[in-house]
Amino acid sequence: MNKKFDPKQNYTTSMKRVGYITRDEATPKDYAKMGFKSGLEVHQQLKTEEKLFCRCPAGIYQDLQDYDAELIRHMRPTLSEMGTYDGTALMEFRTHKNIIYHIKNETACTYDVDDTPPFPINREALDYAIEISLIMHQNIVGELHITRKQYLDGSIPTGFQRTAIVGIEGEIPLKHKNVHIIQLSIEEDSCREVSDIGHERIYTTDRLGIPLIETVTYPELFTPDEIMEAGQVIRFINRSSGKVRVGIGAGRQDVNVSITGGTRVEIKGVSHIKWIAKLTHIEAFRQKALLEIKKELRDRINNIKKWKPTFKKITFDGSDIEYQPIKDAMDKGWKLIACKLPDFTGILSFFMQPGKTFADEIEGRLKVIACLERPNMVHSEDMNPVFNENMLKKRSTLLQSGDNDAQIVFWAPEEDMKTAMETIEERCMMAFEGVPNETRKALDDGTTIFERVLPGADRMYPDTDSAPIPIKDENIENIRKALPIGLNKRMEQLKKWKIPEDCYYYILRNNLMPLLEKMINELKVSPKWAGTLLGHKLKHIEGQNSSSVLFEYELVYQLIEFLQKEKIDLDILCSMLEILYMNPRMEFESILILVKFERHQKDEILKNIPSLRTMFKEIGITLNSIAEKKWIMGRLRPLALGNIQLKELHQTVQQYPQGDEL
Repeated sequence: MNKKFDPKQNYTTSMKRVGYITRDEATPKDYAKMGFKSGLEVHQQLKTEEKLFCRCPAGIYQDLQDYDAELIRHMRPTLSEMGTYDGTALMEFRTHKNIIYHIKNETACTYDVDDTPPFPINREALDYAIEISLIMHQNIVGELHITRKQYLDGSIPTGFQRTAIVGIEGEIPLKHKNVHIIQLSIEEDSCREVSDIGHERIYTTDRLGIPLIETVTYPELFTPDEIMEAGQVIRFINRSSGKVRVGIGAGRQDVNVSITGGTRVEIKGVSHIKWIAKLTHIEAFRQKALLEIKKELRDRINNIKKWKPTFKKITFDGSDIEYQPIKDAMDKGWKLIACKLPDFTGILSFFMQPGKTFADEIEGRLKVIACLERPNMVHSEDMNPVFNENMLKKRSTLLQSGDNDAQIVFWAPEEDMKTAMETIEERCMMAFEGVPNETRKALDDGTTIFERVLPGADRMYPDTDSAPIPIKDENIENIRKALPIGLNKRMEQLKKWKIPEDCYYYILRNNLMPLLEKMINELKVSPKWAGTLLGHKLKHIEGQNSSSVLFEYELVYQLIEFLQKEKIDLDILCSMLEILYMNPRMEFESILILVKFERHQKDEILKNIPSLRTMFKEIGITLNSIAEKKWIMGRLRPLALGNIQLKELHQTVQQYPQGDEL
């Protein structure tokens, strides 16, 4: 290999070639220039007592180490109605995974493991799905047809998920436009993954079968911020129904992204909406980088059909290799395989995502398809080379490599070598075509890793165990009559109440509008004060503290009601609220003791002002300074809190006569 080649310099140069900029630097014009386009799939669990197709309880989660039985399965693909196999199913089959399920008797039954047919669909869940569809102005189907969607990753023991379309062709409001909805489906949730190491993947079945709705938008979102806004709006709408679960794992997003010249890539399982903008921004530039690689390779290589990597087992003595993963592999009797990629110089270190190169694309596929845990390879363009000069020469000689060739060394047990070699060749051949269709897993730093081949239509087929279910117009109209107030009207009401805009997201996300209305109408508090209390103070408390048990927002109403009955000024509420949030079961009287509240008459508090002014004067600071007023307020505040409005106290101190008497 050319000794002058510098992988670090190549990474930097290729990043500039791609034109990568941070999300903070990017503008809508930048995304428009790339042809950025996205659609969103939002999954939300429904708040039902039972699962969708059996009568097991929903929403009860087991400790990962606590289970009553263990079940092992091996998945294999089935033909679609058209006599073809789904590409994702074939990819999963190649991994030869042992799928292990940890089962808790309380939350699973024979239906979950496909030993009995499905029970009739949970009608409560179906009504909830219809209600949310109507909120999004969708047309409800006249007949529900349950289909099977293949999942061979083991996340569902049957190998397929039962799903059905409930509503089609709706829309949701964004700030500057409406976004159209393709459909809303009802389906059963999958298992929770415990671990995925080598050829063994472990799941728990407690989440399996919980009713779930999936809302799918058209690809009408043209910036990362629009996608994030759409996700927030759909979540607001779901929560406004009061019929969905909240908390960790109850809601997840899949984001589909493409740019001009690229193709649809799905970022799967985004657990936090705030991650969406960075993830989609980086994915757009990843696709742009892949298009640059395509152009580079096609310029270099005339006959793509004849391009082929060379694989050879390393036969020279590698016992003095210091890289620990290779030493561990050799101790286990694994084989070291060297691979030559003709005319690939500069490709392996080509920028893909911040901190990631094209080599990471290969490494990710080796992990998923060949089940080789990372790190699973080294290459000739490593930023921190593993091999010494002697080893590099031996590797090049073995592969008969030239200056324009790149090299990979990977390690694998004998039984995984063939799959690993096929995987490397497949991914490199895809580089000549640009952006492969695939599903990628979101990481919290905004980057993604390969998860599986993107599923196609071949994964869907009718469920022969389930008859069509008529949805009567009468049932739809009864649900329509009881619909909650729409999002647009909620926003208008918040604006009318003059509640700060930065409170909207927290209030709507947590479905606090009913509580807000109740506080305003029944407790007669100021709308702006109540909205700010929830959207600023409570939000801050929630972000800084953790509750000993689930905090019920209704407690805020009860605390205000208690203070009003006790004729205690509401200025003390914020001090009490933080303690209440951390200890939701604590009695209000006990919290008053903790904040050191004592009853004092207004006159009793104000009579301290002259002596405080005298004391301040003795300190030696100018009597009429602003500092005097602040100092006096600081000493009277503990006495005044709950007894007199702090605003009134402040005005009194400011207006107090300058003599020693009133």
